[in-house]
Amino acid sequence: MTSHPLQVVGVRVELPANQPVVLLKESDGVRYLPIWIGAVEASAIAFEQQGVQTPRPMTHDLLKDVIGALGGELKQVSITELRDDIFYAELQFADGTAVSARPSDAIALALRTGTAIVGDESVLATAGISIPDEEEDEDEVERFREFLDTISADDFAGSEGDPPES
Repeated sequence: MTSHPLQVVGVRVELPANQPVVLLKESDGVRYLPIWIGAVEASAIAFEQQGVQTPRPMTHDLLKDVIGALGGELKQVSITELRDDIFYAELQFADGTAVSARPSDAIALALRTGTAIVGDESVLATAGISIPDEEEDEDEVERFREFLDTISADDFAGSEGDPPES
């Protein structure tokens, strides 16, 4: 399977449903991949992107520490599949072990460990949204906000399967 490197653009709350969405961008292309996620995972991703340190480790910090304490090394996070409108991900370790994960958890862990995130071509072909760069110096986060202002969760096939949290 062909995979494409992805970058985390950011997390935003989609209104009026107040449903968080993480937006990934294809590093070697023009497709974006929106994945609706839970509020806790959205906070974990946003905190890491903003460099927020919590007084005690969050779950994803704990998982990173456990992996390190056991001598493991996370090599790659893959968004592997979109099945029945649910995204699937996999944690791939240096010793060849692969562990199924929710994309939001996998992304939060990848950000904490500096691990590459990739998306399978089949996922990007199904759920990716092409937004060609009109101006190279245009701010991606601003484009993300404008993009989200024009869409709703119903516009896309796929979610992570988590109900909106209140």
